Amino acid sequence: MNQPANAGLDHAELQKRAAADGAVDQVRPGMVVGLGAGSTARFAITRLAERISEGRLSDITAVPCSREVGEVAARLGIRIGTLDDHPELDLTIDGADEVDPEFNLIKGAGGAFLREKMVEQASRQVIIVIDASKASPVLGSRRPVPVQVVEFGWQAQVRYLESMGARVRPRPGVGKAPFRTDDGQLVLDCAFGPIPHPREVAALLDARAGIVAHGLFLGMATDVLVGTDDGVRHLSRSGDPVPR
Repeated sequence: MNQPANAGLDHAELQKRAAADGAVDQVRPGMVVGLGAGSTARFAITRLAERISEGRLSDITAVPCSREVGEVAARLGIRIGTLDDHPELDLTIDGADEVDPEFNLIKGAGGAFLREKMVEQASRQVIIVIDASKASPVLGSRRPVPVQVVEFGWQAQVRYLESMGARVRPRPGVGKAPFRTDDGQLVLDCAFGPIPHPREVAALLDARAGIVAHGLFLGMATDVLVGTDDGVRHLSRSGDPVPR
């Protein structure tokens, strides 16, 4: 006997899956689609592959934001492209760790936030899929901001980030090794607490030599799909704000 599609999923995962299904509803034949990393985006990849295999979508090319995502998508039968081959994408489907009412995001729990930001900047539409717990009144209230740094002089970056008021924790990897991104760099998870002026923080991070990327995604999302107990809320930048 086949198990139900939702078997084994907890409450938040059911909300994520519903939101991811709604995002895939926006994909049309012939599109080039960016695929973000993380558990929510994984649901979207699975649904996209199902629709391709069923013949409901055709001529789809995916640009993955990490090696792992690319391997999963290819294994499921999705055609893979690169940002070099497709410098303009029709849309990107991605998750987020925290979303404020103005559609600003904290991303990066999966460690692919540099490539996710590059792909989203190249996309005409950026659809963020979340469960209800990810909505936040102020960025930083619930999640740290990941900061990707080069290994050379990385402890100087720790001191700089601490001078900005962050509690800094180098992200651990497997065993005693530090976590490394697909580009071989380190990630510092920075707990700033609530960030009422995220653009000011982002500007300080962007200006610092040795900081390659950060997880503040500001003004990039065009749509947010929120999975709730009452169904999926599709919010667009021109419409309702994300609920607090």
